[in-house]
Amino acid sequence: MTSFLPLLVAAAAAAFTVSAQVAQPPVLQASELSACLGQLRGEALARGIPGEKYDEIFASMEPDPSILVLMDKQPEFVTPIWDYLGALVDEKRIAQGRLKLAAFSDALDRIEETYGVDRQVLVALWGVETRYGEIMGSRPLLRSLATGACFGRRQPFFRQELLATLRIVHSGDIAPERLVGSWAGAFGQTQFMPSTFHRVAVDFDGDGRKDILDSVPDALASTANYLKQSGWKKGEPWGYEVRVPRKYDGPSGRRARLPMERWRELGIKRIDGRALPGDENAALLMPAGSRGPAFIVTSNFQALIAYNPAEAYALAIAHLSDRLKGGGAIQASWPVGETMLTREQRIALQERLAARGYDVGTPDGIIGPRTVEAIKEFQKSIGLQPDGFATVALLKKM
Repeated sequence: MTSFLPLLVAAAAAAFTVSAQVAQPPVLQASELSACLGQLRGEALARGIPGEKYDEIFASMEPDPSILVLMDKQPEFVTPIWDYLGALVDEKRIAQGRLKLAAFSDALDRIEETYGVDRQVLVALWGVETRYGEIMGSRPLLRSLATGACFGRRQPFFRQELLATLRIVHSGDIAPERLVGSWAGAFGQTQFMPSTFHRVAVDFDGDGRKDILDSVPDALASTANYLKQSGWKKGEPWGYEVRVPRKYDGPSGRRARLPMERWRELGIKRIDGRALPGDENAALLMPAGSRGPAFIVTSNFQALIAYNPAEAYALAIAHLSDRLKGGGAIQASWPVGETMLTREQRIALQERLAARGYDVGTPDGIIGPRTVEAIKEFQKSIGLQPDGFATVALLKKM
């Protein structure tokens, strides 16, 4: 679980090779790091970390300047959702996932019985996050988090995660030299932040340690525990690919949750023409606008969003889990000829919407729920189908 990282989080690192201009790392002094960690020592001791252990861990630690580069100068790239899904839900990952389902079938039997989360969903999340443990990150967590705790703009966040990591070391669950992961501190087979580890990690293999790095049963059971605590409902689907009526101008977006009966009344059917089942509240997602696939998503999709707040990420897990169950590819066509907006263009779009009085928050290039709603309102005002999809053509109209 990758905390505050933006849309194409750790999963994207496993799927894409990104070229970007590398910023010059700042000069960070070891003496400043030492002084900062000295100030944190008292708080660590108050949380039960022995002073001699604290001093031993940080005795000769050097800061990692690249952490600040990655924090403030993350690579700029634009990945359409169809390419994102294509990279994460390909035939190789599907085949690997089926092998993992067979290899860990006994553990998955017990995990399903204990937590009520589908095994295919757990294995799919594992595959999306780290390609089944192949790409878990290689940065020493203590050094990364100590750097973030003492330098840069997210010091309060990193300080809490550093203290949580020290508690992991003190507990004996994972040895310090094995605590490696992403630059932001996510680690393990399914990429937990240290604070998340303390909240949901379990010792499922019974060896006396909660080890989400080297124990697949511990990692998958801990992930199931997370999803259960996030509201996962046993036996319910994450959602369905659907057909939306031509020129549909009704509600959409994750926040517009309506009873399934209401979606049926609006003429929305499953992609194969069957009626939507059930009576729970659900939402309609059109991640590529009216010209791409559409999905009705349930509360179980919301549980995946809780793991990482990116719809493309949750959809990748959901779709991969369907493929692991024997389901087919997404049937509707993606608008592959559509040119995606650059970050600068997304900011410009938000600024132009704001200038017209629409609430988009601070223009930051992230097309979140408020920006989507603003786009829909603008589209309505000029007679376009309000699908909330940000395109170059839309920007030109503004």
